[in-house]
Amino acid sequence: MATTTIDGIVTRYELVGSGPPLLMYSPGGFDSSLENWRSFSIYRTLNLLDHLGRSYSCIVFDRRESGLSGGRVERIGWEHYVAQGRGLLDHLGIERAHLMGGCVGCSSVGAFAKIHPERVSSMVLFSPAGGPRYRMAQHSRLSQHAAFVAEYGFRKVVELAMSHDRSFSQDPRVGPWAPVIRTDPEFAESYAGTDPDRYQAIVVGMARTLFDRDTVPGLEPEDLMLLDIPTLIVPGQDASHAPSAARYLQECLPRAQYWDMPVSQQTEDTAPARVLEFLKSVG
Repeated sequence: MATTTIDGIVTRYELVGSGPPLLMYSPGGFDSSLENWRSFSIYRTLNLLDHLGRSYSCIVFDRRESGLSGGRVERIGWEHYVAQGRGLLDHLGIERAHLMGGCVGCSSVGAFAKIHPERVSSMVLFSPAGGPRYRMAQHSRLSQHAAFVAEYGFRKVVELAMSHDRSFSQDPRVGPWAPVIRTDPEFAESYAGTDPDRYQAIVVGMARTLFDRDTVPGLEPEDLMLLDIPTLIVPGQDASHAPSAARYLQECLPRAQYWDMPVSQQTEDTAPARVLEFLKSVG
């Protein structure tokens, strides 16, 4: 494992394999750590890194506020996650790369392509997070956290976060900054002194702007329609990865390939091979 500092925030990353660069935004919601490519949900059985690493240099990293990466209390938007990925490519001296996102990482990949299309060779959007139930769940978690802070204060959030290792998705009371509280004592102390009114505005604003629609969050259809980037879309099929979200991307992206394969048939034998076939076809 290695680390670098991007915009004042530490990013932990790992390089797996060799070949053309493939920047991979991890699945896992607010707990998007690099280990999730090997241990989270369906990715546990696909062994994507083992297969992709034979032909590509896979760049995996802990998204800010996840795993062992750092964070900052601010109103986070998709552009912040784009800046982290761009900064990691800059650190590695890579001008242009293939991009892959799993789950909520698909929104970061799409936003990256919108802001920096010249740096994106292709996109793989694997089981994109989205759908009405996903939006409702994220809004609910952030609301529960805001209510807990309002009633008990920041010191109680710090105490609770340090008392167990459950994620924000598993225990919304701990909030999106729980991983940084647990790994950075200086951050935890600063967090405990946050201005309450400012914090409430940050959390409410994140709910509205990060999870802004009943399909893939953060991606305007008109922006997607203007992207001249080859894209492979692999659908999910549950409340957090609605098939309608994947179809939305297919409808909007002009150079999209849609792998119409049920999740039950997305296996180690089929999924890595399909991703590799796509990547090799676009060069």
